[in-house]
Formats: sequence, structure tokens, C-alpha cells
Amino acid sequence: MEPYTLLPNRILSWAEEDRPREKLLLKGIAALSDAELIAILLGSGTTNISAVDLAKQIMQDNNNNLHTLAKQSVKDLQKFKGIGEAKAITLVSALELGRRRKSAEIEIKPTVRSSEDIFEYMRGELADLQYEEFWILLLNRANRIEKKIRISTGGVSGTVADPKLIYKYALENLASSIILVHNHPSGNNKPSESDCMLTKKLSEAGKFLETPVLDHVIICNHTWYSFADEGKIL
Repeated sequence: MEPYTLLPNRILSWAEEDRPREKLLLKGIAALSDAELIAILLGSGTTNISAVDLAKQIMQDNNNNLHTLAKQSVKDLQKFKGIGEAKAITLVSALELGRRRKSAEIEIKPTVRSSEDIFEYMRGELADLQYEEFWILLLNRANRIEKKIRISTGGVSGTVADPKLIYKYALENLASSIILVHNHPSGNNKPSESDCMLTKKLSEAGKFLETPVLDHVIICNHTWYSFADEGKIL
């Protein structure tokens, strides 16, 4: 019996860098054509045609236009030999996700220009709490807030903020700078001695790690205290 050989039009017989999945891993997703991306969604073709060739047929029948393809229903796609209900649903779902992504509003990351910006951004989280929470804001080089992270939750009189944990998050997220934020449920917005010590410790660490602390804002009801405004950031 002759050894089994793959048909030349089957994807597995191609050079590794030409198979859609392997090509994506080797060269990045931007290197793939529309047909190759569709082939990945299909997963397989038929006995006589590869998933890529089947995808090319689908694209050609839709004028090589994804907008035209996106108008096709599950039943329309099932007219192609090798496209069953499951594959048709996968294609329709993927195209719908693309449509929703395009129509979704792009989130604009807020820019921090003053302590008031910080207060307005965080007041919804902290202004009316009856217990203390400690947060950090991670900023990029343009002083836009990339992420906000709750570090700890405490009682009425205080909460614990671990400097090692704070800078672990900052470094993991490649933050260019950080802002410290916590609240005082007591109604007194003046910093405590421990607030001042923590701010100094984190500011010193930030200089060493080249991820400076820009401010430490204490939110108290509907007002705030800013270490930066008071000239108390190193």
C-alpha cells in the first residue's frame, strides 16, 4: 500500500509560514488577508478544497467586500458547499462583532491637569463612603489615566496601603507616573501623620523607579486636599 499523502490544496501540506494560524503567530495578525482570517473562523474546508480556498470563494462571491459579506444571513452562507449552520453562525457572529466595535464609542482617557480633575474623577467612588478606601491612578506620558485600582478597604479611621503592592501594579502596567487617592469619612480633609509618611515613602520610591508620584489627594465629602497643591510632593 502506498503511503498516505496530503492533497496539495490542503492547508496542512503548505509551508508552516503560509498556514493561517501559524502565519498569525509568526508574522502577526496584520499579515493575514481577509480570506485567511475567514479561514481561521471556518476551521476546515471540504475534502477537495482548503478552508482558505473556501474563504476566497466566499469573498469573491461578495465582491471581495467585507461590508457586502456582513449583509449575508446564516442561510445565505449555507449555500456554499462546506458551510454548515455552525460555520455560518460563526461567520455572522464575527462580522457582527466587527460592526459593533466600529459603532462603539472610543473611550477617551481623561487627562489630569489639576487636583480638581482628580477629585472629579474619583468623587463618585469615594465622596460618600463611611469607611476609608485607598486607590491609585496609573497615568501614561501624556498624563492620561490608563487605569484606576483599589488598593485596600479599611475602617472609619484608616486603611492600609502597601508601597510594594502599589509599585507592583505600577510596574506591571508600565505606568509613567501614579497618583494616590483616598478618602476621610471623618469630615476632616487634613492629612494624618501616617498619610504624610506614606506619601514621602512612595515619592522616594517613585524617584528611584522612575515612576513618580504626581499627587496624593484626600477626598472628604465634597472637598479635597492635595499634597501637590500644598507643595508637599518631593
